[in-house]
Amino acid sequence: MTSRDNSRRNAITLMAAAATLAFSASFAAPAMAQAKITRLVVAFPPGGPVDFVARSIGEQLGKELGSQVIIENKAGANGAIAAEYVTRATPDGSTIWLTSVGAVAINPPLYEKLPYDPMRDLAPISLVVNNVELLVVGSANPANTGAEFIANARQHKDGATMASSGTGSVPHLAMELLADATKANLVHVPYKGAAPAITDVIAGHVDGFFGDIPGLVGFIKAGKLKPIGIASSRRHPLLPEVKTFKEMGIAGVDSDNWYALFTSKATPAADIERLNQAVKRALANEAVRAKLLSSGAEPSSSSPAELALLLKNDTAKWGKVIRDKKIKPE
Repeated sequence: MTSRDNSRRNAITLMAAAATLAFSASFAAPAMAQAKITRLVVAFPPGGPVDFVARSIGEQLGKELGSQVIIENKAGANGAIAAEYVTRATPDGSTIWLTSVGAVAINPPLYEKLPYDPMRDLAPISLVVNNVELLVVGSANPANTGAEFIANARQHKDGATMASSGTGSVPHLAMELLADATKANLVHVPYKGAAPAITDVIAGHVDGFFGDIPGLVGFIKAGKLKPIGIASSRRHPLLPEVKTFKEMGIAGVDSDNWYALFTSKATPAADIERLNQAVKRALANEAVRAKLLSSGAEPSSSSPAELALLLKNDTAKWGKVIRDKKIKPE
């Protein structure tokens, strides 16, 4: 065989190999395209309560959607960074935002200017969890119920001090509702976050604190905090012995730092419905429910319309408190 024949055979072999690769790639391409990704955006750093809920539902939500769910933490600017990211994302349901009530129902009336408008720029998907507020005191505090706490505050000329995780936070606004409902002198002591507020309540430097149950359960079990009132229409399954304020004869204190999912406003209704149904199935999963309930968060899905109404009502509710009390952001 001549060198020319060898060259020709090598060329034919290479051409055949290239054709095989191209043929294989034509079948592999659709399979690769099917590997969808859903970005679940959280406006807080890893390790916080919203991040915990996101990671608790993420894997199961991915299974229900038939895609890989990636948690993206975009903290800062009281949720504005995350909100802007979601509103500017491709409106196809591939980027969704898990947010607490503050960024969508409290920020709009609290801040004069925001780079986003929840009702204009966001499409509701579903409620995810309820986080009703719980009034706690240090273990040495004499009050065993919210009613006793208020009675003690009335007996002191300086009233009672109430810590919060920051001006305009749900704990702060819950305190204002309690002050209005009871006419007691409750002095607001704002902190930069729940952790330092809780530390000072445990130490007895501040009398009380309203907080989300997931962030308080560990301290209650350790005997460092005493739960004395639930700001909800019903008792909490994790703390069935703690009465609601309504049961104590104190109405109008209900406060819920709910978490919900939103996406870009321009997202087609079919994509929103697909996401909504996937969330409902994920929250119905027993392992997911058990994990959330054990933390103190109550899994609770909704329709997009129900979430839209909740957003509208809570924006009006908290907006009134902010205006009446002339609350300004720090």
